[in-house]
Amino acid sequence: MALPRLDRLIDTVQRNCHVTDARYARGMTLCTYLLEMREFYRWENGIPLGEAPPRSEVGPWLSAREELWETLEDAEFSAIPLDGDSIDPFAVADINRRLLPEGLIYGAGIGRFHKPHFFLGRLRRNATEQGARVLVCGCEYARDLTAIPAALQGDTIVVRQEALRQWLWEKAEAWAMKRQPGAMQAALAAYGYFDDGAAALERMTEGETDTLILHEHGEFLAGRRLGPEWEAMLAAMTRRRAELLARAVRDNWADCISTLPRLLERKADASLHFWFSNFDGMRRELFPLLVAGYAEWAGGGPCEALEQAVAQGATHWGEVAGQLLQSFQANGADSEAEFDELSHDLVPITL
Repeated sequence: MALPRLDRLIDTVQRNCHVTDARYARGMTLCTYLLEMREFYRWENGIPLGEAPPRSEVGPWLSAREELWETLEDAEFSAIPLDGDSIDPFAVADINRRLLPEGLIYGAGIGRFHKPHFFLGRLRRNATEQGARVLVCGCEYARDLTAIPAALQGDTIVVRQEALRQWLWEKAEAWAMKRQPGAMQAALAAYGYFDDGAAALERMTEGETDTLILHEHGEFLAGRRLGPEWEAMLAAMTRRRAELLARAVRDNWADCISTLPRLLERKADASLHFWFSNFDGMRRELFPLLVAGYAEWAGGGPCEALEQAVAQGATHWGEVAGQLLQSFQANGADSEAEFDELSHDLVPITL
């Protein structure tokens, strides 16, 4: 792709990123907002991970970015310019049909709490695995404030390695502040982080790329069973806790039918430890049986309890997802209030 066209494409995608940030970024908690802005400044200015952004420059940059957002809060998303055409920015398949042969990858979609996300980057991998297309993005040329490391769109799995590397580094940095024993310490040790942090981070990026693909493939399998009605339900939800519950149930199901069985088969101990270091929030609250199985295995015991919890979860969470969908289809938005009550009855039977 000729450079002038690429420059125009990057500018258009980045403008759409600014528009979505203008609408949604300041809805974050202050702590999350400042952390995200720090990392976005780092990405935008090419500052290496581990090197502190200059405080004297971050403040003025932050003020200028918020002033830009003020001018874009009510703006519409721009069409994507390609080969003389203007394409809807959410027509991802049409856009990538033209960009993938050029070694580029584009992403757009609706994330949590209905926030649109966009990115443009360099294509590293394009393959078909177990019925799903897998696209891996390397360096990124345009992105919004919150970079999502992986997503499933239809039958296409997208992994953003630059976003993943940043997220992994943030996890390691957060652990280093407290140095608590547990799953994260075990994962870092298994990856050799304490001997050579930079080299380990690259190994983690490659290893956890595969883990993300496994998870998204689980989402793909779950989606085929639930049908498009599930996504329609999420789009229609108005209560955050109800949406979090629905996503936690499907995440648990996806990991029990794909991620965890494959990691156990591969004896991928480093990735298993890392997966459990991020098993938190409502997903963990709903699935204490899995936590107990991991604790037994991580403590040097056999992995049978963990394997049984995964197998039980594969059945249980599929049934629960179906129940939630049926309830929503029968009662619409009124069912969201019932989801809180349901959350107390969704834990698998203890072994």
